[in-house]
Amino acid sequence: MTVMCDGQQTLTMGRAARELELRTGELELATQLGKVRTVLPGAGDRPGAGGSLGRRRVPAEEIARLQAEPGFPDALRERIRTVSTNEAAELMGIGPGRVMRLTRAGCFGPVRFYVNRYGAVVWLYLAAEVTDFADREPDLMRGNTPAAMRVMLDSGQDWRARQWRSRRVAQLMGQTDDPWEAAAVIAAVLPPEELASVAEDPRERSLLRRLRPVLASVITVTPAARESFERVLTADEFDEVMWYRVNLSRELETARREDPGRLRTPAAASSATRPGQPPSFLNSPSWTTETSSLPSRS
Repeated sequence: MTVMCDGQQTLTMGRAARELELRTGELELATQLGKVRTVLPGAGDRPGAGGSLGRRRVPAEEIARLQAEPGFPDALRERIRTVSTNEAAELMGIGPGRVMRLTRAGCFGPVRFYVNRYGAVVWLYLAAEVTDFADREPDLMRGNTPAAMRVMLDSGQDWRARQWRSRRVAQLMGQTDDPWEAAAVIAAVLPPEELASVAEDPRERSLLRRLRPVLASVITVTPAARESFERVLTADEFDEVMWYRVNLSRELETARREDPGRLRTPAAASSATRPGQPPSFLNSPSWTTETSSLPSRS
């Protein structure tokens, strides 16, 4: 379906996927990575779960731009192509075990994941990022593992889930100017007890739950798979939790100042009865060459 949003024709995600000759999951990833531009829905649309974050549309002019690119649609598909650990090893010309160590150490992060029936998380990486890293860090493709990295790995640290969370939170934060929605993005990755200690007002917690965005669309068919899925979504290490707590507190202060009436809306009142590359806060190890943080909304 094509409708007007702020004076421009826009398409639903399903229609856009067909026009771009992509599977739904491919388009979803393309929009998350910024390869396909999306816009907020029209002001007349009714908010649903996740606020405007869950109802974005693709401008018709964006579809036309991509269709006019050389090599369409294969070139677009290649930019969003994901690979498993074994496939990444083939691209890099090294063994899967070494790729596993590099990803656990945070050298490059996953863009997607799924959980198999046994509860094992299977990480997927952007092929372009894999090859870029291999070209940029040839010394890590061979020889001894750096001492600092070896110590970290021997202690059992694994940055894959927290890198995925960081990338996903940054993506969602970059898609909204609404302070309560921004707070809900951060709240989505905090454990319930941590969220409750930052957002002490039950009305605020209810609103944050109502605006909670979809972090990942993953099918889980067993209790073990569901448990693993929830672990990926939730920050667990002390420094990561503290960083999200601090940023949630700041976003809540902004939301309370800019839109205090949101808590008094009928929807909020009724619900009251029943939050990629390693971010800078992770104190990135010396072998990690790129960092990112939450986008500023100021």
